[in-house]
Amino acid sequence: MTVYGSRPPEPSRPDRPDDSGYEPGYDPPRHSGLHGSWSDTAAPGGWGPPAQPQPNPEGYGAEDWRPPTRERPVRPPATRRPVVNRTTVIIAIVVVLLVGAGTATAATLLGGDDKPDAGGTPVAASGSPSGSAAAPAAAPATEQISMSATGDVVMGMAPGGLPPNNGKGFFDPVRDLLRADFQMANLEQTITEDTGYGKCSAATLGKTCFAFRTPPATVQNLKDAGFHLVNLANNHAFDFDETGYRNTQKALDSVGIKYTGWPEQITVVEVKGVKVAVVGFASYARWSNLCSDLPKAATLIQKAATQADLVVVQVHMGAEGAGMTRTRNQTETFLGENRCNPVAFAHTVIDAGADLVVGHGPHVVRGMEFYKGRLIAYSLGNFAGYKALGYSGIVGVTAVININLKRDGSWAGGKLISTYMVAPGLPRPDPKQQAIRYIGQFTQQDFPQTGPKIAADGTLTPPA
Repeated sequence: MTVYGSRPPEPSRPDRPDDSGYEPGYDPPRHSGLHGSWSDTAAPGGWGPPAQPQPNPEGYGAEDWRPPTRERPVRPPATRRPVVNRTTVIIAIVVVLLVGAGTATAATLLGGDDKPDAGGTPVAASGSPSGSAAAPAAAPATEQISMSATGDVVMGMAPGGLPPNNGKGFFDPVRDLLRADFQMANLEQTITEDTGYGKCSAATLGKTCFAFRTPPATVQNLKDAGFHLVNLANNHAFDFDETGYRNTQKALDSVGIKYTGWPEQITVVEVKGVKVAVVGFASYARWSNLCSDLPKAATLIQKAATQADLVVVQVHMGAEGAGMTRTRNQTETFLGENRCNPVAFAHTVIDAGADLVVGHGPHVVRGMEFYKGRLIAYSLGNFAGYKALGYSGIVGVTAVININLKRDGSWAGGKLISTYMVAPGLPRPDPKQQAIRYIGQFTQQDFPQTGPKIAADGTLTPPA
């Protein structure tokens, strides 16, 4: 195991007034220059969307990229596809057998020979007029999958704030906590060499403006951790302009990690036979779907629901800072930016067909809620921020969720896992279980009727 730095001080209580979301020693941002001054006006020559996730035969930067147009059967957003009734399937088979092979074969099928295999999957006996062995029936698709998700991930801050050996082993101490059929994270940085452009001036970089990048080799750390998909809808995805964004895509593609977040982008991944659509939202019209545009968000999620069995929403929303642990049904602003109404947004996308909402952005953990049987994690906080994000106090208390969902989107169990960051911003398991305690507290304060019950070991139970 690779070890960075020395043993850190114990995290302090969350009421420290000086805790911020950034590296200790930096002044918290005080003006709108934190995220640059992006304009929605097209640059000379026009702004083509960044490269589409594979397959994209043109590679990176194809200017004729368009959102996928493949049509699938429309699924009403408020309902779920019913699981095919096994009895109905058997009856249909019997009818065919009666017509084509006589009643003897049908009697064999109805004779009670169905037995579960080692995995509990029923296997029907079969016969043929010639007595030859029939081909084994295909196993049914998995009816539930596990998913894990984290908050913000920053693996370094080039040029001076990079881990040794490109961060090899960066996620090793928490890798087992992340394990799931489908692992997700919010990638709060670019993965690129210096593009010659940055949103921060030399005078403001690291003081009132922050731009995060690590070299392409660091993408292997995400792969080694087991991540299958990252969200790029956040305020740091365009830190090094369109070139940096495209280079990030290229790096992720090189190790087979999917990504989502570009306007109108719906990323569909097949997980053990279950199709999962993931859509990313934030506050930046140029490179993300807007969490403040509720009608458009609903339309996009309705479209996603026609393309997959499950729909997951990743959303970067909420004002930043140690004092921003509460979730209210009102619009939040930060440095003049509309950081969306977390409750209104989450309820809107679930009404439209989303099965899970994963929030991040405030740099602190927040409460959780069940709405129409679907879990909303309003903020999982930071997860990793090597020499980039603060790690003392409440901003260093982080969380992972690991949940099981059935194919129809219904709840099949889940757990909240406590992690925390140690100097200089590395993820570690938290023996004090702080995230469980704090998220439980914030859930009781903000969602006393609709929040999950959170056991001491992190087990999540929907409200009665």
